[in-house]
Amino acid sequence: MRIGINTLFLVPGDVGGTEIYLRENLKEMVNLEPETDFVVFTTRDNEAVFRTDLLSAGNVAYVQLSFRAKNRPIRILAEQIVLPLYVRKSTIDVLWSPGYTAPLHCPCPQVVTIHDLQYKNHPDDLSLLERKTLDFLVSSACRTCEGVITVSEFSRQEVIRYDFAPKENITAVLEGVDPTFASSNPGTVHRVEQLPPEPYILCVAHTYPHKNVHVLVEAFGKIADRVPHHLVLVGTARRGEGRVRKSLAALHCQDRVHRLSSLGFAELAAVYRGADVFVLPSEYEGFGLPILEAMLAGIPVITTNKASLPEVG
Repeated sequence: MRIGINTLFLVPGDVGGTEIYLRENLKEMVNLEPETDFVVFTTRDNEAVFRTDLLSAGNVAYVQLSFRAKNRPIRILAEQIVLPLYVRKSTIDVLWSPGYTAPLHCPCPQVVTIHDLQYKNHPDDLSLLERKTLDFLVSSACRTCEGVITVSEFSRQEVIRYDFAPKENITAVLEGVDPTFASSNPGTVHRVEQLPPEPYILCVAHTYPHKNVHVLVEAFGKIADRVPHHLVLVGTARRGEGRVRKSLAALHCQDRVHRLSSLGFAELAAVYRGADVFVLPSEYEGFGLPILEAMLAGIPVITTNKASLPEVG
């Protein structure tokens, strides 16, 4: 068996939970199936990540497509036109695309992972062109692939609700969490210099509008006079960043809000374990991995009753 892995969507450090999903699953797959050959189709800016992750694996080969994943138009064209040619040349038996989209014409059976249909429910996260393009590619992938994996039962029902694929073709496989985050793990003691003195409230979320990070900032402002806590926000700027900055500018205790980004697993685990409480005020998640990370770190969690979050919690 030769399994192809389509990693063309992955911009390291930029796609959040889908990067964790792919990298951690691939490490386990390679270890659990030593008799299976894996062919990882990469780009110029992500191949090094997989070579590091799978350094000791003898059943992995790499085929690099000569472009950078950050260039989305080129990535889309390469996935649809160039990738199938390399799949045929590599005599792949089945191709897994873990990032929403897949070639519409492929010489072998395919499986695609759909993490959520966020763009359907929160269109303000993307431009009109991005929404239209993504809708075509995701719906076409679901109809083209023999199997569709979702990361929660909620996301499975979303794919069914929008009639993207027959329900018998869709399987929900819930995500796990890296043991690095465990509160009992003695090997992950790490100092993060940017952290404020304890106690603090923690949120791990990019600033997409649906994540409601600005709402958390405003709520913190309302209780700041009654609690000794700081607020730590971990994540990178997205389309909702303007609202977050506006809320921060109106805050009377701006010196008690701290923003971090680009943390490794060990550093992020240390940030979780130092928190008094974790808050994720999101309106929509296909899974919501930070909830599990916080729970494994032994931290109380406050979240919403929206989308997959009750299921995951």
